[in-house]
Amino acid sequence: MSSQTNAQRYGTAAGLRLGSNDFSRTVGITAQQRILKNITIEGIAQSDFSRNTTLHLLLERHRPIISKRFNYYYGLGYSLGWEESNIKNPATMEIITTYGNNTNGIDLIGGIEMTILNTTVSLDYKPNFNMSGREEFYRGQVGISVRTVIVKSKAQDKKRRQRAREKRKKNRTPLFEGLRERFKKN
Repeated sequence: MSSQTNAQRYGTAAGLRLGSNDFSRTVGITAQQRILKNITIEGIAQSDFSRNTTLHLLLERHRPIISKRFNYYYGLGYSLGWEESNIKNPATMEIITTYGNNTNGIDLIGGIEMTILNTTVSLDYKPNFNMSGREEFYRGQVGISVRTVIVKSKAQDKKRRQRAREKRKKNRTPLFEGLRERFKKN
């Protein structure tokens, strides 16, 4: 059943995201766009309005649990930001905190989402693996997102079918012209 059914009821959705980890609580905006069947691209911009601001771009695969309105998803992506970093000095037993570090890293994401009344609510876990700019290699974040469906999947699919139909119609040659061309070549 899951391979035959689209795993989400929207083409485009945007809204708010609340995130929490050991270092900060963040508020952000999130937008998702379906690019293929069961595949979306998500952009997240979030900040704690103090020391941590991050941007994330994620590619996600959606799979239905019960129906296309209730599904789970997983994916990976890239992140960059300006974050605080804690450096522990074991000799003096002090922690030195630096702010405004330019960071970039790799994100993973896994979560569940439900779409009801043109609103998508999701709960996810998003681990981040630091590539540069921060002392900690790993930070995980739990997030709750609430998005409004801007374009439904039916509307997006209808537009895609219309474009394909127009392209076929444009490239089509009339029947008698095609036959005439074949006889001219022989």
